[in-house]
Formats: sequence, structure tokens, C-alpha cells
Amino acid sequence: MSANRPANRDFGIFEVEAGGGRLALCPMPGRYGDYPGDLQTILGWGPGLVLTMATGSELAAYGAATLSVDLANRGIEWRHLPVEDFSAESAALRDGWAGVSREARTLLSDGGRVLTHCLGGCGRSGMAVLRIMTELGEAADAALTRLRTIRPCAVETAAQRLWAAGGATQR
Repeated sequence: MSANRPANRDFGIFEVEAGGGRLALCPMPGRYGDYPGDLQTILGWGPGLVLTMATGSELAAYGAATLSVDLANRGIEWRHLPVEDFSAESAALRDGWAGVSREARTLLSDGGRVLTHCLGGCGRSGMAVLRIMTELGEAADAALTRLRTIRPCAVETAAQRLWAAGGATQR
């Protein structure tokens, strides 16, 4: 477990081993005013897949509206399952989770890296990371403890925790 946190910045990537690869969460690139620098940090970490849980309006408000294009131009897959802040539900999440999760777990099993972000890198991204960890077979409570060791704010609401724990029954 490590945090790839450049000096003098609030942006960091918080990672855990999962399924043979690296699974991580971070704040939205641009959240602290340096989208180009945050993008470079993400690129340096080397994800094969980036999952955005933030809404389109959040991406636009923080200068990250071009994230999908910026990642695609570098050969990195991008998936968008927007959920409102502090929530655990959306039509996009219900419709897209199974495919995104399968893609992430496959990438991880090949030793790859999956990065998830929301606005703050805590609640929505934490619930997605926790759900993947449970879908990989880790007990929800143990996975949450391990996740909060590297990111104490991960999974902010009871609804997020309940949604994340739902992955324990899905393989």
C-alpha cells in the first residue's frame, strides 16, 4: 500500500493490491487547481483503466472536461459512471457496473492498474474500489479496513457501504 503524493500538492493516488494488480482512488484531476499536473501524476502511475464516478458538471467545474480525450490520446481506457456526490445510486451505475467491474477485474488479474476517482477521492470512488475488492472475494469489512488504512475517508455514507458490500454476492 502506498500513496503517490507529490510534494506541496493535495492531489494523490492511494493504491492497494487487488486481484494481482493495483487498484487505486484519487481526487478528480484539477480539483485543487492543477489539471495538467494531476493528469501527469495519473499518467505516471500508469493505469490501464480510469473510472470516473464524478458527474459531468463536476468535471466541467474543475477543468477536467477533457479527461476522456486526454486519456484516450495516451491509450488509456476511460469509463464514466456518474453518481451525485454523497450518493450511491444512478442509472449509469446500475446499467454500467457489471461491464466496468468485469473489465477492471480482468485488467487486475493480468497485473494491471485501475484508477477510480470522484471529486474528493473518498466516497464514490471508495465505494467502487471497495465493491471491486469484494467482487474479487475479499470480505467487505476486511476490505474496508484495508482501504481506509491508505485512504481514511474512503466510503463516506451507509448507502455507499451497502452498495459496495453488494459485490460480495456477485462473481
